[in-house]
Amino acid sequence: MLVEHARNGDEQAWEALFRRSYPKLLAYAARRLPTPELAKDAVGETMTRAVVNLDRLLFEGGGFDAWMYGIARHVVIDAQRKLWREGPGFIPDTADVAPEPPDRAVEREDLAQVRAAFSRLSRADQELLELRVVAELSAEEVGMVLGRKPGAVRMAQSRAVERLRTIMLEG
Repeated sequence: MLVEHARNGDEQAWEALFRRSYPKLLAYAARRLPTPELAKDAVGETMTRAVVNLDRLLFEGGGFDAWMYGIARHVVIDAQRKLWREGPGFIPDTADVAPEPPDRAVEREDLAQVRAAFSRLSRADQELLELRVVAELSAEEVGMVLGRKPGAVRMAQSRAVERLRTIMLEG
């Protein structure tokens, strides 16, 4: 297992974990922070905290990815709070980011409609769908990140998807 090898000081194992996690964590942070630089900083801080605390990782209720998203979520929230205190008082719900490779397959117009509808969801619904759909975490792993039971995550996901569907049909 890569995590065990990384815990034992195997740099190649840590690099493999880093390469696997970095793109998705960056996409997550980029949707929550207003600039690419802040997103990169947040992921860098996430990775630093992960390295320092790798020996504390327990596989109860989730795996390495859920643990990483839990760290990233706290780092992003800290960054948002700092922006709120220092900035003009506005933190955007989503940041403008370049389309990711899967988005290229969807026509621009359809993608714009989905993004517009997604932006109308609550921040909680957005985060839940990002973790389940974009990050591909299981209900158990998302439950670990958000402090919810897996059944509650599945129910909340179902409701969020239904709200998204309703918004899409309205538009």
